[in-house]
Amino acid sequence: MIDLLRLGFFGMRTRPIRAVLSALGIAIGIAAVVAVVGIPASSAAALNEKMSKLGTNLLTAAPGQDFFGQDAKLPETAVPMAKRIGAVSAASATGKLSASVRKNDLVPSSDTLGLQVQAAEKDLLKVLGAEVREGRWLSPGEKSVVLGGTAASRLGVDKPGVQLWIDGQWFTVVGILGPLPLSPEIDRSALIGWDAAKEAFGFEGNANTVYVRTSPDQVDNVRNLLGPTLNPQKSNEVKVSRPSDALEAQQLAESSYNALFLGLGGVALLVGGVGVANTMVISVLERRREIGLRRALGATRRQIRWQFLTESVLLSGLGGLVGVIVGIAVTAGYSISQQWPAALPWPALLGGVGSAILIGAIAGVYPAVRAARQSPTEALA
Repeated sequence: MIDLLRLGFFGMRTRPIRAVLSALGIAIGIAAVVAVVGIPASSAAALNEKMSKLGTNLLTAAPGQDFFGQDAKLPETAVPMAKRIGAVSAASATGKLSASVRKNDLVPSSDTLGLQVQAAEKDLLKVLGAEVREGRWLSPGEKSVVLGGTAASRLGVDKPGVQLWIDGQWFTVVGILGPLPLSPEIDRSALIGWDAAKEAFGFEGNANTVYVRTSPDQVDNVRNLLGPTLNPQKSNEVKVSRPSDALEAQQLAESSYNALFLGLGGVALLVGGVGVANTMVISVLERRREIGLRRALGATRRQIRWQFLTESVLLSGLGGLVGVIVGIAVTAGYSISQQWPAALPWPALLGGVGSAILIGAIAGVYPAVRAARQSPTEALA
C-alpha cells in the first residue's frame, strides 16, 4: 500500500505544474460547495442567535382598510384593551403624525429622506426590547425627539443635543436608538412623546401600530384574539402580524439561491473531473516507456491499473483538501465581516473531500485501464 502511494505521488511530482492545474478545478468546485453550505449555515446561526435575543413573541397590530377601501383607525383604547388579554405581558404603541423632520428650516419640506415622525408611548422601549445607543429616552412633557438608527444616519446626527425642524417647530434630539431588526419602521422614525405630539401637532391619540409581547407558547392564540380585542365591532379592519416571520421568510429566500450556487459548484466539480481524466490520459501516453519497463520487470496489469488509479485519486483528493481549506477560509472571512458566528457543517467538509476522491476514482478508471492494457513490447517500441 505504501509503495502504491509512493508511485502515485511520484507521477504527480514529475509534472507538478500540470498536477496543480488539474487539481485546481476540483479545488474550486469543492471550495464553492463548502462556502455555499457554510455561509448560509452561518447566516442561519446568526439569525437563530438574533431571534433568541429579540424573541419571537412580539406581535404587531395595525389598522387595515374598511369595507369601502378607506384607511381604518384603531380606537384610542387599543393599548389598554390589548393588555387585558391574559397571555399579554406588555403592550405599547406608536402613532403616525402627518409631519416631516428636517435638519433645519432651510431644507425644503419635500425632502423627507424617507423618514416619518411618530408619537411614542413611554413604555415602547420595554416592549420592543430596544436600547438607546446614545443619550436617553423621552421624558413626559418635554419637547424632544429620539431618532431611530437609520433616521439619525440620514439626518447626519451622531450625538444628542442637536435641534431638528419638525413642521415649523424645533425639537431637541435627546437620544439615538440602536438597531431594531424586528421593527424597521422605528429605525426610520423620529419619535416624540405621546403628550408632546398632542400638544404640538393636535395628535388625536389613535395608535398606528400596537406592539404586544406575549407568552412564547401563546403567540398563536393571542394573534387570533388581538384583532377582535382591539376593535370588537370591526375586527376585520385590524392587521395582525409577527415581525419575526419576515426574518424567517428572508432566510428562506436566501436559501433558494443556495441551490443555484450548489449547482454551479457541481458544474465546477464536473469540469475539474474532466480535467483530471484528461491529465491522466495524457500521462499514460507520455509514460508508455515507463509502463513497458515496469511490465518487463514483472509488474502485472493489475499493479499498473492500481498505480494510475491511485495517482488520479491522490490528485483529486489533494484538490478537494485544498478546496475545503479555501471554503473554510471564505466562510470564516465572510462570517467575520458580517459579525456572524462561523458555522462549518462537518458533513459538508467531509463530503467535499469524499466527493473529490470519488470523482478522482471515476476519472481515473479509463486511463488506468488503458495503461494496464499496454503490452511491454508495444510500450517500449
